[in-house]
Amino acid sequence: MNVQTFLDEMGINYHSSRHPAAYTAQDLASIEHVPGRQVIKPVVVRVDGQLMMCALPASYRIDLDALKKQLAAADVSIVDESMLKKLFPGCELGAEPPIGRLFDMPTIMDESLVGDARVTFQAGTHSDAVTMSLVDYRRAAQPEMGYFGRHI
Repeated sequence: MNVQTFLDEMGINYHSSRHPAAYTAQDLASIEHVPGRQVIKPVVVRVDGQLMMCALPASYRIDLDALKKQLAAADVSIVDESMLKKLFPGCELGAEPPIGRLFDMPTIMDESLVGDARVTFQAGTHSDAVTMSLVDYRRAAQPEMGYFGRHI
């Protein structure tokens, strides 16, 4: 199921846009004319053998040690690209929407995203994006909250 269908079924209000190809979340921020802190990038990690999607601003990087400590995990590692291809069928590599529920995994959202009313993210391709309220994103993703992002 694509992200737009998922959001439609949940009755969530959002705006879709087409844009020139954006291969990073920072590129998407530039193309969509929004600050990097408002663009959500997903990072999939393996936490003690279980997959989890981390959602953080484009202008941040994940602090694996902080995430490991917060989750009281023995092992946390970023999933490699070959695994991402298997996890996100129908999505272009690097353009996965940051809603783990779409892919049967939990989402943890960095608290730094809470400061903005609206968020934007890739919608499965490098040329499609979705913008919505943070409230609606949280309703769609049902994320756990965390503090694991560090400003680049």
